[in-house]
Amino acid sequence: METKQLKRQVRRNIDRFPKDFMFEINKEEFQNWRSQFGTSNASDKMGLRYAPMVFTEQGVAMLSSVLNSPTAIRVNIQIIRVFTKIREVLTDKLNLKLEIEEIKKKLSNQSKNIELVFNYLDELTKKLETPEKPRNKIGYKN
Repeated sequence: METKQLKRQVRRNIDRFPKDFMFEINKEEFQNWRSQFGTSNASDKMGLRYAPMVFTEQGVAMLSSVLNSPTAIRVNIQIIRVFTKIREVLTDKLNLKLEIEEIKKKLSNQSKNIELVFNYLDELTKKLETPEKPRNKIGYKN
């Protein structure tokens, strides 16, 4: 697809490209970029004469849905597949986290119960270790 056609499609669908999806570099950035890459100056008929559009990751996804070329269609299909796979992975991860939290709660309750049992055992051993006072006999005395 020619750059001219790509820019035309973006301009026709500009509402689909908010600032966090696409932007054009400013004049200073453009001049700096041109000097770094050694592109021709504006008097020649070669090289870039207009600031290029810059697309973020989301902008590329949107661009692939706006353009109607075989490559754009393949990219769009691949993006949908990746998003679906990511959702599946996140769902599986969420289920795993919930199961881990449930196991933690059970372990916490078990450790509390074990601690309670040991406390009761300590109390019983203390009772067995301390001799009981002799009881006063009740009933008839001789």
